[in-house]
Amino acid sequence: MAKSKKGGHNSLVELVIIVAVALGLALGIQAFLVKPFRIPSESMVPTLEVGQRVLVDRVSFRFSDPDRGDIVVFKPPHGADLNSCGVRHPSDQPCPKETPERSDTNFIKRVVGLPGDRLKVLEGSVYINGKRQKESFARLDAACGTCNLPREITIPEDHYYMMGDNRGESADSREWGPVPKKWIIGKAFMTYWPPGRIGLL
Repeated sequence: MAKSKKGGHNSLVELVIIVAVALGLALGIQAFLVKPFRIPSESMVPTLEVGQRVLVDRVSFRFSDPDRGDIVVFKPPHGADLNSCGVRHPSDQPCPKETPERSDTNFIKRVVGLPGDRLKVLEGSVYINGKRQKESFARLDAACGTCNLPREITIPEDHYYMMGDNRGESADSREWGPVPKKWIIGKAFMTYWPPGRIGLL
């Protein structure tokens, strides 16, 4: 009987250790490697629907820079909480500068402008250095309040311009400015929920 109790005790300890290690690995992976994220709004429709879930790579941007077209999760400027730009600017110009503080909220948008790009928006389309971008993923809107901003800005060094694919239903850099690279959490690389929409982004 004593041996049986000891064996049972050892099995319980082993199970607890396995669970603790597995939990630690899961938390470590989420904290440093891959993080799940739920789509909270319609700003990325039709690419991502409300409630859809994606996995975010937290590592690659430590060794490389975001590219135009990447879908990224980031902390926006605090101005995003207030729908305000960091500086006064003409009403026909995208917001050129963010507020100095960042928000605590996670956002997901697409990188449309890189450091040094000259950017403007016409009928929902992004123009970089005077050239209209090919954006087959975007749901354009010719008439929304931030869809016609013809006065160019230059994106500052080490900053990225973020916009939702649903141009008429997205509060984004047009209103609250560019995002410093240090505020970018990672790149969304695949969707895993719902099962019918599993795939790479």
